[in-house]
Amino acid sequence: MQPRHETSTPELFISPLSFPRGIGCPPIRHLSTVQPDLEGVPKINDYGFVGDCRATALVSRYGSIEWLCWPRFDSPAIFSALLDREKGGQWSIRPGIRCRVERAYIRDTNVLKTEFITSSGRATLIDVMPVASENFKRQALVPDHEIVRQVSCSQGEIPIEIEFRPASNYGVDPVYIRACNRLGLRMDVGRGAYWLRSTFPLENHGDRATSRVELKAGDVVQFSFTYTEEGPAVLPALGEPAQAAVERSIAWWQSWVARSHYRGPYRDAVVRSALALKLLTYAPSGAIAAAATTSLPERIGASLNWDYRYCWLRDASLAIRVMLGLGYREEAESFLTWLLHATRLTQPELRVLYTVFGQIAPRERELWQLHGYSGSQPVRVGNDARHQMQLDIYGEVIDATAQYAEHTVGFDRTTQKVLLGLGKYVAENWDCPDEGIWEPRSGRQNHTHSRLMCWTALDRLVALSDKGFLAGLPRNLFTRERDRIKHQIHTRAWNENLASYVSTLDGDDVDATLLRLAWYGFEHADSDRMKKTYRKVCEQLSPGSNLLYRYRRNPPEGAFGVCGFWSVEHLALGGGTLDEAHRVFRQLLSYQNDLGLFAEEIDPGTGEALGNFPQAFTHVGLLSAALTLAEQERGKTHPAMQVGSDVKRSQVGART
Repeated sequence: MQPRHETSTPELFISPLSFPRGIGCPPIRHLSTVQPDLEGVPKINDYGFVGDCRATALVSRYGSIEWLCWPRFDSPAIFSALLDREKGGQWSIRPGIRCRVERAYIRDTNVLKTEFITSSGRATLIDVMPVASENFKRQALVPDHEIVRQVSCSQGEIPIEIEFRPASNYGVDPVYIRACNRLGLRMDVGRGAYWLRSTFPLENHGDRATSRVELKAGDVVQFSFTYTEEGPAVLPALGEPAQAAVERSIAWWQSWVARSHYRGPYRDAVVRSALALKLLTYAPSGAIAAAATTSLPERIGASLNWDYRYCWLRDASLAIRVMLGLGYREEAESFLTWLLHATRLTQPELRVLYTVFGQIAPRERELWQLHGYSGSQPVRVGNDARHQMQLDIYGEVIDATAQYAEHTVGFDRTTQKVLLGLGKYVAENWDCPDEGIWEPRSGRQNHTHSRLMCWTALDRLVALSDKGFLAGLPRNLFTRERDRIKHQIHTRAWNENLASYVSTLDGDDVDATLLRLAWYGFEHADSDRMKKTYRKVCEQLSPGSNLLYRYRRNPPEGAFGVCGFWSVEHLALGGGTLDEAHRVFRQLLSYQNDLGLFAEEIDPGTGEALGNFPQAFTHVGLLSAALTLAEQERGKTHPAMQVGSDVKRSQVGART
């Protein structure tokens, strides 16, 4: 099954390298009125996103940028209509009449192309944050941050309306626009300056700029929106230079995609997910943000709204593992370097999340003056999970490092010291209650998944020592505590009455993380216990259509995207058949939006996206499932079995 975004109405899309040239075109008729919105509030999966590995912008189906934070993911937004359509800023470029919309990314890139088809003509909107090689950037003057937007008429005539309405600090503060003649429009906000330039005049109204033009076949208009904090500002030329920036970006992304080793049957979905993760990577540091947004609701109209624009060690570690599986070793090296830097002040203790610069995430604040997406309040910035204890992250970080060890000749002394320190912390603290992977704010419990990941941490460290990657490992301590964890899970996380593993020790509830017992090699996927656990998880947590809730909640939130992909891996590893796993995987792909993007959750009733978007965790789940399916088809040993110590010797978890 091919993703819809690669196959839908391809005849509507023109070659990215054959846009009409703006120079020499007949004059563009400039009109003065702007019509109101045509489509109302977009759904979460109506958005696409573009970026440059430093920041991202969300673009609605109808050509409106409604989310942009510069200079980095967690900076205050200059466009935030996503969270408040009245107060939040936006920048729309769209037909002034009813239209049909088709859109796709230019193949193997993060360059977004939107086609507007009306009764009178057809126009193409290109959105891109330019990227280029480091060699090019050393030789040319380029802006610190830029969005290039280009709209061209390919057929007939079509009226295009432009409204540029910035509002700083998530829409809380107005922005004054100052005309600077040929330099365009300037906006000073805090320590930075924004510049908007275009190839035709905009009417400046002080707090917004508007225009309406009638495009004829062959007409092209271009826009460049830039930001700088440290002068002097670089204002790039429009016309041919802007077109060259688009083409250079296309080539850069396609070159990056060509490095992938994946050769399985889900190539398009894998490429799109890898590109999404790359956009969520902050290139200057190597950190990976959990999502591009804050406060998109897990339940429409409710308060389950969180800020995910930071680096969760768990999510990033999982992302690095799949990037290694795809062949992107540089990303893994960058993350491990960032990890050593970010955790240096708290080692061996790890924080749950950090900023992309490796600092503690800001305290959580609520912006009650904002309406919230579709009335879902409060809007939150910052995240108080920063103070939680989540012991599973130690296993994720160490397991990702063990995966990386398969691609390197050894670790330096600093890295070895850090790994041993993390192992000693786990050996001393694994039996403590914690908040766990789902970050509840109701207190700490003895989570089975946290115990599993502590077992994984110690097991992988022993394996690394056996392979010569670690010197001075206290083997007796680590193996003793690893075996104690195994015994505790076998005796206290198994509920005889329920005939299932359970989410907390001595408990009677299940959650989707129980499917990970097999993935990490603790238990055979085809063991009697795991078969019964899988049935119980599906019985209690599945709303149908192969979706899974992460745990039982009343009223329920959306089905959790990554959990469905965990089910695929469980089936592929022996909990079912490969045919079953492929069928479930294809069913889950049907929930991506037309661009191949996933949010955190899925509404089981409507299939609509819920939660922050795009969500790294869901795309990591997709990639991991696709890689596991490909490995099992080839008969290759699962990565957990390659790096595990206790796993390789005894296939931990006796069949029961």
